[in-house]
Amino acid sequence: METDQRFGLNRHLTLPGPLLLDAGVAFAPVEFAYETYGTLNADRSNAILICHALTGDHHVASDHPITGKSGWWTRLVGEGKPVDPARHFIVCVNVLGSCLGSSGPSSIDPATGKPYGMSFPVITIADMVRAQAMLLDHLGVGALQAVIGGSMGGMQVLSWTILYPERVRSAIAIATTARHSAQNIAFHEVGRQAIMGDPNWRGGDYYADNNPPAAGLAVARMAAHITYLSEAGLTEKFGRKLQGRDAKSFGFDADFQIESYLRHQGISFTDRFDANSYLYITRAMDYFDLAEPFEGVLAKAFAGAKNTRFCVISFDTDWLYPTAESRHIVHALNAAGAPVSFVELSSPFGHDAFLLDVPEQNSIVDGFIRAGEGRA
Repeated sequence: METDQRFGLNRHLTLPGPLLLDAGVAFAPVEFAYETYGTLNADRSNAILICHALTGDHHVASDHPITGKSGWWTRLVGEGKPVDPARHFIVCVNVLGSCLGSSGPSSIDPATGKPYGMSFPVITIADMVRAQAMLLDHLGVGALQAVIGGSMGGMQVLSWTILYPERVRSAIAIATTARHSAQNIAFHEVGRQAIMGDPNWRGGDYYADNNPPAAGLAVARMAAHITYLSEAGLTEKFGRKLQGRDAKSFGFDADFQIESYLRHQGISFTDRFDANSYLYITRAMDYFDLAEPFEGVLAKAFAGAKNTRFCVISFDTDWLYPTAESRHIVHALNAAGAPVSFVELSSPFGHDAFLLDVPEQNSIVDGFIRAGEGRA
């Protein structure tokens, strides 16, 4: 049993499975890339699962091996932070379908010895959660003190409380939704078409010559990145300022700073992410609808989660998953009789605010976790 973990211990593990997917496929074997921080206590009551967003990974509080940047949630996770390895056994798992160590389209299919590519089965958010549960079973983690995540991570949090309500004592869902809207799906479809329209995509079979559809993936990232920001934030940071010039070029180079910024975001993204994984994970998000299996009634979905404490946080400038979506979740939890706290925070950063410096978020998460400490 692996319970004594060093801070930021990066692990890879293959479990035989099978993992039964919503698509009806019994997938095996299942690869996991994950990190652990802290130590599981004697009664196994201090485990916290962190769930990452669309293009995130398991490097939640340690340096990224490709970019060299600090972990994506070091503002929340670390010594003296709300999620603290001195108090908690912290686990963050790279999601199923990703390209950063867990099973995904770029992984090797043992049946062929080649990358799965588009033969990898279509997955759902629930499949990602079932995979996480499989790993936690292996680690000897039963009940979780808390499950925490923002954006797609928040979708996983909510799914945990429906699939495994008996295992989740506290759930913190930030900047998220209970289902993807038509507008959400539309933005994702633009990105997918940019990838599949790139001549280098070749039906997803581009691994052998290391010539991926980088141009299409960069455009997909640019389109998505716009949805993570706010108009006020863009105006404040960029406005209509020109990039490295005193006058317009009367051409199609990056005249404006915002154009240069988006191009940089797109190009740098292609260095660390796989185009096929982008297709699979965005499709999983688009399929996400918690109420669908429950006659379209979200309160029925949460009927089994009455013993889970919920904290829901939204941001006033988030137009990707606006506060109305969080209120819909809260109303459903109220109707189901589940205890829930809710707050809308003010930030100029749009959807990305949950990853940035918002001290109020840390205070809320810290207080909520401490209030549940010691509850069995």
